[in-house]
Amino acid sequence: MLKQRVAAVALSLSALGVAGMVSYEGLRKVAYKDPVGIVTVCAGHTKTAQLGQVKTDAECEALLKEDVKDAEAAVKRLVTAPLTQAQFDALVSFTFNVGSGNLAKSTLLKKVNAFDCWGAGAEFMRWTTAGGRELPGLVKRRASERQHWETGCAKGIYKMHHLRSLPSLEALWTQARRPEPLSLALLAQPA
Repeated sequence: MLKQRVAAVALSLSALGVAGMVSYEGLRKVAYKDPVGIVTVCAGHTKTAQLGQVKTDAECEALLKEDVKDAEAAVKRLVTAPLTQAQFDALVSFTFNVGSGNLAKSTLLKKVNAFDCWGAGAEFMRWTTAGGRELPGLVKRRASERQHWETGCAKGIYKMHHLRSLPSLEALWTQARRPEPLSLALLAQPA
């Protein structure tokens, strides 16, 4: 698994990320209503799901690939901070579940893009309700996403996010108080 940070646009959901999402979404080939009444089929597919639909394994796989592509595209479009693979997977899982519109307006995204890694991790746990009630499955899912996200918080640029407000080295250098060079005439004079 990728340990260093790269731009989100260079990443794709890992096999581990897909497995995690499917484990939380479940795989049901007959359409059903989820806990808040949204018609769902296969592994969390809602866009074209209708009660009574029955899907094959191949159809479920195709729907999952399509839905993952949508979630990946949203993360790549909205995230400007570099990410580890685990962080990318966590954000794609989150987006797959809550939708790209919710990611776009979330404090989670603001904190990610502001290099507030630990603050972003805490934001996952604010997304555990659906239909006005906290769902145990969402609590477990968000805890897992947070755990994956925070594996990257002690690495790379997030480690020093608090230094972003300091002036650049170039600015510090030009502002530094340097003594004027002594003139050769002064050096030539006896003391």
